[in-house]
Formats: sequence, structure tokens, C-alpha cells
Amino acid sequence: MPERRSFLSPLSHSIYRNVWFASIASNLGGLIQGVGAAWMMASISSSENMVALVQASTTLPIMLFSLVSGAIADNYDRRRVMLTAQIFMFVVSAGLAAFAYMGLITPWLLLAFTFLIGAGTALNNPSWQASVGDMVPRDDLPGAVALNSMGFNITRSVGPAIGGIIVAAAGAAAAFAANTMSYFALIFVLFRWRPDIPKSTLPREELGRAIAAGLRYVAMSPNLGKVLFRGFIFGFTAVAILALLPIVARDLVAGGPLTYGLLLGAFGAGAIGGAFSSARLREILSSEDIVRCAFAGFALSAAIIGASGSALLTGLALLLAGACWVLALSLFNTVVQLSTPRWVVGRALSLYQTATFGGMATGSWIWGLMAEGQGISTALFASSLVMIAGVAIGLWLPMPAFASLDLDPLNRFNEPPLSLDIRPRSGPIVINIDYEIHDADLREFLTLMVERRRIRIRDGARNWALMRDLENPDIWTETYHTPTWVDYVRHNQRRTNADAENSDRLLALHRGEAKPRVHRMIERQAIPPADDVFHQAHIEPH
Repeated sequence: MPERRSFLSPLSHSIYRNVWFASIASNLGGLIQGVGAAWMMASISSSENMVALVQASTTLPIMLFSLVSGAIADNYDRRRVMLTAQIFMFVVSAGLAAFAYMGLITPWLLLAFTFLIGAGTALNNPSWQASVGDMVPRDDLPGAVALNSMGFNITRSVGPAIGGIIVAAAGAAAAFAANTMSYFALIFVLFRWRPDIPKSTLPREELGRAIAAGLRYVAMSPNLGKVLFRGFIFGFTAVAILALLPIVARDLVAGGPLTYGLLLGAFGAGAIGGAFSSARLREILSSEDIVRCAFAGFALSAAIIGASGSALLTGLALLLAGACWVLALSLFNTVVQLSTPRWVVGRALSLYQTATFGGMATGSWIWGLMAEGQGISTALFASSLVMIAGVAIGLWLPMPAFASLDLDPLNRFNEPPLSLDIRPRSGPIVINIDYEIHDADLREFLTLMVERRRIRIRDGARNWALMRDLENPDIWTETYHTPTWVDYVRHNQRRTNADAENSDRLLALHRGEAKPRVHRMIERQAIPPADDVFHQAHIEPH
């Protein structure tokens, strides 16, 4: 029986601990800035939709840029990427503070600044989340993800209240200045970190191909597709509470910036409770049960907030909403990380963020429009109904369990010696693999080949096909293409230990005297260009 890991065990790793504490300082500044931006917009604009767009302007760039950021996270030094993002956000935050201090902020300029800060977050997040797996061992990964959520929500429980006090006492410009200062600790820690990451022997993937590889991997991984869809629906519905909370504080409970900060603090306190309870809940409930409870809890919270005129009752509802928020989002994140090998984890996480934050950006806009046209309570009641529908979706697309697959590289592939002198970018490469299969084993062979096709395409193969010899029906040929030789090598290096079972079972069904014969060939035009020479295809056993 595996050793039960303590909820706090990730903090025993010094780099994770240092980054975690520095992130708390940065998150605290971000939340103070968020209070300042939301309350400033409520002060300079009478439009409920413009207030809701403050939330949308922060989440929209995460939806737009996360996929590119994920490809960057998987192909560049993640530490340098995070440093770049943190320094960029520091500069933008300083500019926002200066403009606010000089009284130059307009509603659209405020949205532009918050959009740029969101763009920095979009660049930072995939590298940060993918780096967690570089800071702690796999057994500590669920705890580290939950601790990240808890750390953010510790700041959420006090940051908004502090932000409310700062805004009430010194104005929004002071809140923006506090956020500017909060980046220093994380920048300092990242400058000192020297991660020991194995260097790839292959050239870096081009950005377009890297993005395509990430999309292909997720598309050929059904469990990841379920997480992305549920994340989108959760973000779309749950964001109604956060997007409309400034108006709830101002109109429904007749409060000021301090009230808004305290209400956000209640949400954060609930989230801390959710983070502490997440490990225990994962032991007694399935992933799907936790997600359904999160949807149902949010639906109840939205309905209570929409009907309440009491700050106390609204705060209690926000405690429940905060717990549901962290339970759902940390579970989504953990399932993605545990279901994805290291070579593509940044892109998988970025696609998850694109889906979830895309739902938040869309929801912020739609619920803001509804609040402006039909009233705040109506918008919250409507979001509650859609959340209940989110519970029912689980009957159709249930959440996968936490993956126990070994996704470390299989490392069985050795680049073969070639008689033909080719370059890494030479191609296209065509691979044919011959199997000898008896009729009694055909059903199992074809079933295994369905999985084989998914693995091949997931890892970068193109034009996969399975053919049967008409003259010798026992011979079956698996064929696929890769654009270049280096793509062929990269395709084979992406195989994981979890994929070994499929390969081993296929080998067991093969009845030939030797291993299945592998033909590695390069395509050439029948009528070559003037500067090319037609070479004979290279054929070599595996």
C-alpha cells in the first residue's frame, strides 16, 4: 500500500517552499490590484457591464494566449519564461499606478491595463504550473496543486479586505502601487533558482508545430477532453458570482469598498477550507462526485446571494462558493497534470486554462449584460440554473479518476544507424511495420491496433493505416508518416511506460521467427528536381 503523503509534504522541498511563499506575496498584490480596479471602474462608470468587463479583461488574455504560452513552456527554459512574465507585469502595474495617480484613467484605459496584466499572467501560468512537477516528486503533486490553491486563497481571504482598506483610505492608485511592489519577492526567488532539467538532444520544436502537437495530444486523449469541457462550463457559470460581486456589494447589500473586500475575503476563507478538505474528500468521493458537489454548491450560493440583502448572509454563501471553487479547479488541474507526460504538460495545462478562463471571460460578459438589462438578482438566478445543468452533464461526460499511469519516458527507442546520409529535417519519412498474425488472434490484434492508432497519432504520426497482404493474409502492415527524420525520432521518444502494454501485447501476438520487420523509408519524387538525386529507399529491420 503506498505511503500516505501529508498535505504539507510539498513544503519540505526548498525551491517549492520558496516559490510558494513568494507567490503568496505576489498574489496578495494582485488581489489588492483587483479590488482597486473593480472599485475604480464602479466609481468612474455607471455601466454594470463595464464593471463585469474588468473581470473579463483579466481572464480574456488567458483564453487567447495560453496555448502559445504552453508551447513556450514546453520548449523554453520555464524559469526564464516566468521571469519575463513577472518583469512584464511589474512594468505594466507601475504604469497603471502612475496613470491612476495622475488622474488619467478612463474606463477603457483601465481595461487595457488589466488586459495587459492578464496577458502577463497568461504567459506565466503554464510555465509555473508545469514547473511544479520539476519542483516536487510525482507523489507530492496533488498536494502541491492543492497547496497552490490554498496559498492563493489565503491571500484571497485577507487581500481583498486589505485592498478595500487601501482603496478607502488612499484611493485606487495606492492599491496599484502595492501590487507593483509585490512582484519583487518572486522575481528574486526565480533569479536564484537553478533547476536541474535534462537537456533534450533534439532541436527545439517550431512554435506552430509545438502548438499543433499539443492540440493533437489533447484531441487524442479522451479523458483530457472531458476535463476541458467541464472546466469551461464551470468557469462560465461560477464566474457570475465574482464578476458581479462589486455590484452586489454596492447595490444589494449597500456597502462600500471595504464591504466588497470583506465579501471577497469570505470567498477566500471558504476556499482555504476547501483546500484543506480536498485530500480527505478525494479519499471518500470520486472525481465526478466532487465536481457535482462543486456545481451544486455554487448553484446554491448564487441563488442565496441573488436573494439576499444582508452582508452576513451573502458572506456565508460566499464561504460555500469559495470551497466549491477550489475543490473543482484544483481537481481539474491535478487530473490534467497526472494524465499528461512531461513533454506536453505545459500545453495540456494551457489548453485547460484556455477552456476554463474562456468560460470565465464569456460568462463575465454574458452575466454582466444580463445584470444590466434584467437586474443583478436575475443574472445570479439564471447562472444558478445553468450550474444545476452542469451537474447533469456529469451523466454524459463523467470526470476521469486520478490517473495512476506511469507517464515517464519508455526509453526503449535507439536511433538506428542509417546507410543513407540524411539530415534531421530530411523527409517525409514513411514507416512500415510488418506483423504475422494468425486468424485466431485477429480480434485481439485489431482491438490493440485501435489503441495503437490513437497512440501513434497522439504522439505525432500522420496518415496512419493498417493494411493486409492479399497474397499472404497472415501479414499485416502498420504504416504511418512523419514530416521529417527528427519528427520520427521525437515521435518514438514520446512513448511512455504506460504505452508499453500495447506494444508488448502486439509483440506477443506476432508469430514470425524474428521481431516485426520495420521499414524506414524517405519519400522522393519520381521526377526529381534538378538539384536532387533519387536515392533508393532505406529498409532496415527493427
